[in-house]
This record gives sequence, C-alpha cells and structure tokens, in this order.
Amino acid sequence: MLMKTIFTVDDNHVNLLAAESALSEKYAVYTCSSASLMYEMLKNVTPDLILLDILMPEISGFDALKYLKSDKRYSGIPVIFLTSKNDPETEARGFEMGVADFISKPFSKAVLINRIKTQLNVEDIIQERNQMLRFRTERLVKLQNSMASVLATMVENRDKLTGHHVERTTKFIRILLNTMAEYGVYTREISDWNVELVASSARLHDIGKIVISDMILNKKGKLTDDEFERMKAHTSEGEKIIDRIIEDSGDGYFLQYAKSFAGSHHERWDGTGYPRALKGEEIPLQGRVMAIADVYDALVSERPYKKAYSHEEAVRIINESRGTHFDPELAEIFLKCEKDFSEVEI
Repeated sequence: MLMKTIFTVDDNHVNLLAAESALSEKYAVYTCSSASLMYEMLKNVTPDLILLDILMPEISGFDALKYLKSDKRYSGIPVIFLTSKNDPETEARGFEMGVADFISKPFSKAVLINRIKTQLNVEDIIQERNQMLRFRTERLVKLQNSMASVLATMVENRDKLTGHHVERTTKFIRILLNTMAEYGVYTREISDWNVELVASSARLHDIGKIVISDMILNKKGKLTDDEFERMKAHTSEGEKIIDRIIEDSGDGYFLQYAKSFAGSHHERWDGTGYPRALKGEEIPLQGRVMAIADVYDALVSERPYKKAYSHEEAVRIINESRGTHFDPELAEIFLKCEKDFSEVEI
C-alpha cells in the first residue's frame, strides 16, 4: 500500500523538523517554509493532508486555506491548523472556513500522529461511501435506462410504421441538449439536468400509444377526424401511465421528465397544439425540445402515406416554423447542430 502524503507548512524550521521526525516513519512528508512554496509544490504533488501554520509572514494560514478551498483541485484536501493561538475566535473562524482540526504548538508526536490518523480515516470512510453512492447511482441509471428501453420497445412493436423512432429521437434530444449547453440557451433551466438521464427518459414520450387501437396505430392511410382525436389522446394517456409508475415507485426525477416529454411533445409554440393548447414558455422545456426531434424524425422518415423528405427540406420546414410550431430559440439551436442530426442513421 502506498504511503499517505502529508505537507507540513510552517515558517519555523524547528517545527518542520519536529513534524518530519514524528511522521516520516508512517507518511511521505514534504516540508514547506511558506505558503508560496506549498503552492509551487501542489503543481506536482497532491497531498492527502496538509498541516498548516496560521501565523506566517506574507501569506497567513487563513489566506492559504482560503486559496485551497476556492480551488476544486485542492478543496477536498483536509487541512489541520498548527497554532499557538487557542482563542475561540480563531477556532470559530477556522472551522467556518473549512479547517478539519487544530493542533496546538508545541505539539507532541503522539498527538500529531493520532489527530492525523483520525482525519485520514474519516477521509477514507467518506471516499468509500462516495464510491458506494456512485456505484448505486450507476445501477439506478442502468435500471431506469433498461425500464425505459423495454417500455419503448413495447410501444414500437405495436406501432409498425415508425421503426426505431424512439432511439433516433433520443439521439436527437442528446444533440439538442448538448448544443443548448454549448451556446448558453436556457442555461438556468438545464443547469441541473443530467443529459444522459434526461435523454433516456425521452424514450417514454410515446408510451401512451399502448392504449391506442392497433387499427388506428397502424392505419396506412390518412386518419379520419375521429381517429385523429383518439390518436391525440396518447399524450394525456402517457402522462397517466407514468403517473401510476411514479405513485408505485416514488421516482421523482427520471419519470417526472418522462412525463413532461409524454404530455407536451405535441404542444406548439403558437398555442395550437395538444392536449392543452399551451403557448410559448407555458410548454415545458422538455416538450419544446422533443417537438423538434419528433418532427424532424417524422419528416425524414418514410411512411406508407408519404415519402421521406430530404434532410435539407426538413431543416427548411423547421426553420420556417420557428415561432409557430417551434420555440424560436430552440429552432436556432437546431440550425447550429442540424449536421449532427443528418449523421444519425435513419
């Protein structure tokens, strides 16, 4: 097992020698006579713990701690203050800034080793729990992706006319979300979105088609007005199905996004869509994004009742429909990434 690495930062060489002597048997010890030297050393070595004197010329321990905590590369390193000041104000300030502990000077070897051992053990426990949490999160994501994929496949197996529509639109959603992030469009709304998870939840946007009659779903000719009204119900039926899953499973993230995709992907920016005739930003962002992905796929795909449009024709139609069918800002985003759309296999 590799030895843990400790930085000792103190302008007093006697203290540096004492720390090195006490710790060198168990740890790899690097000594620095100033915070400036510590900054230079950090460029090449990342320690497991830092012993940091408070009262140093030029850069104090408090200023050095502030620097460490403001840099994500070092903010997780536990810092123990070495100090001859034991007043409550100093301790309160240190703990507020994120110091892990205080050790009074002059320190004994036993105290130094025990305090360090305690902090490193705590860090090991935290890392172990974080690793376990990441593992459980990955398993949950795989389970959610699998569930979405199975349910989407069930729908596509019944709808014979739209082969692989779900997987293509999922790829289109991913492209749009990444391009939105790149160009800073709706940044606040998507700042906490996990792109892969949200894109995967989009697989369920047509889940409501499960309740639509096969005769309507697979009709090769144009739907009658009555049939079209029944087909439109797949949006609200999709919401109901996902609501039942949420009620049973308690999932409040993945399925909530899936519900928004299902219920609002046929709404239109000008308020002429369905099922609620929502207008503009009344439409959930998921629905506005899916509208572009869904329509593009419908345009470039061949159906028994229509030939496939070319990519260029589909781009023109979507561009001309900004502000009527589509969110203008998202239509602009589509134009920035339309070449990526064309590379998705139809």
